[in-house]
Amino acid sequence: MKFLFRPSLLLVMALALTGCQQHIDIQGTSSVPELEGRTLYLRVYRDGDLQAIDSASIIHGKFAFRGPAQDSTCMAFLFLDEQSVMPLVLERETPLTMKLDENENKVEGSALNDTLFAFIRRKAVLDEQLAALPHRESRMILDGYDHEEIIMQLRHEAAVLNAQEDELVMRFIKDNMDNVLAPGIFMVVTSSLPPMLNPQIEELITLASPQFLNDAYVQEFLRVAHENMEKLRE
Repeated sequence: MKFLFRPSLLLVMALALTGCQQHIDIQGTSSVPELEGRTLYLRVYRDGDLQAIDSASIIHGKFAFRGPAQDSTCMAFLFLDEQSVMPLVLERETPLTMKLDENENKVEGSALNDTLFAFIRRKAVLDEQLAALPHRESRMILDGYDHEEIIMQLRHEAAVLNAQEDELVMRFIKDNMDNVLAPGIFMVVTSSLPPMLNPQIEELITLASPQFLNDAYVQEFLRVAHENMEKLRE
């Protein structure tokens, strides 16, 4: 007698449950008292804007995102009301942990997020050094240094730090052209600026992978940037 293969009832149930459980799974903690009771939002770039896909309230220092999973791996952004807190990577069926505290915000649980937050930490060091320059100027004035000398020295240090930060960002984007990190960080560093072409962006376009150039934000940025450049030539 031939027996037709039939999945067991338990296997059918397991498959059904797996299909139903395709959702975001982020468990978060906050050690910032001022955030208690506040609402956080996860947003992704869609239809030309950052749109909320899930929200979570911080209760007793804990929160969780459990909204529907995205169709594919994507860059998302955590917002507190309208204030951007940090980027992160969402991957289907990949649980993540999120930590918010006074010193550092971070997401753990995947290789892409590890890469992203290693970059964020390196950039934060340079940002802190740049932010410290005005305080150094005040200290140097109090210590009696010549003002012209102070200006020359701090301008040089600022130029060096800015060059290091530009190199860090460019290298990160180049190294991650084949995943969501490159267009995501490109959006972070360009979203507050008028879309324009400059030597760095033109270099990225020359080296860009199809995945980078097909990203919705990158396409829109380049479209508007080319339009703006044409207007400047008129």
